[in-house]
Amino acid sequence: MVLPKDDVKFYNDQGYLLVEEVISESQHKEMLYLVKDFFEKAKMVKENDNIFDLEDGHSSDNPRLKRIKQPHQHSQFFWDIIKESKIEGILKDLLGDNVSLKTSKLNTKAPGGGAAVEWHQDWAFYPHTNDNVLALGLMLNDVDIDNGPLMVIPESHKGPVLSHFNDGVFCGAIDPDDSDFDMNKAVTLTGKARSMTIHHARTLHGSSPNNSDRDRLVLFYECNSADAWPLVGAGAYMKSTNPVQLCNQLENQMVCGKVSYQPRMEKVPVTIPLPPAPDYGSIFTSQKTGGAKSAF
Repeated sequence: MVLPKDDVKFYNDQGYLLVEEVISESQHKEMLYLVKDFFEKAKMVKENDNIFDLEDGHSSDNPRLKRIKQPHQHSQFFWDIIKESKIEGILKDLLGDNVSLKTSKLNTKAPGGGAAVEWHQDWAFYPHTNDNVLALGLMLNDVDIDNGPLMVIPESHKGPVLSHFNDGVFCGAIDPDDSDFDMNKAVTLTGKARSMTIHHARTLHGSSPNNSDRDRLVLFYECNSADAWPLVGAGAYMKSTNPVQLCNQLENQMVCGKVSYQPRMEKVPVTIPLPPAPDYGSIFTSQKTGGAKSAF
């Protein structure tokens, strides 16, 4: 095991965890170099595309990004780092021996007002046959109270999945006035670069704007046990219904262990996130065009 047993118990009880020094200093240096290269490429981009979500005020002279989508598909390093650091062992400790990578994203919250992520539960976006599903957030620079840290509600993964709809449309955020939401219970997760947050897919979480003069770079990996199958209609995680292509996709997504063709069914709350917001290309556009109510 990579994690002490007390940490595994804390995650299971509270729905989140913070782990320090998950990658080496040399790996961190290489990752920052690759991120800088992404920013250079973003200078040529003028609107959101399949790689970049742009922040307000973005220009070639001053590239401002909300997100780099699927970095592991654009640079092998972001896939290899899972196995060449503590990450794979942590995933095994929390999800078991057979683990699949659902998606990755580098949230690049820009200084001077980089966008908030409204309170939500990842599960609302992609319910599965069971909830052995989580997200890892690797800090690429120091994260403190000023640059938009992740906030979580402890034990919320054991409670209800709140409505993420506004006027009948999936907006990707809860109503902060929901009686089952109490922001006073929030825990703020700050840490040094190379630290990593972990939160269960049903854990309520969000992050405020970056009001500092520093970037807030966090690399997220969303993973699940191989026997947790995403439900049809819950995001574009099954890219094909062609049986050969589907098998290939499942094999290529495995972090460790083997693909499971026997989904484990559990009694979990499920609402399919449809109909979508007018622009459902990312959580940012879903929340904006879906009319999500801000808690910040």
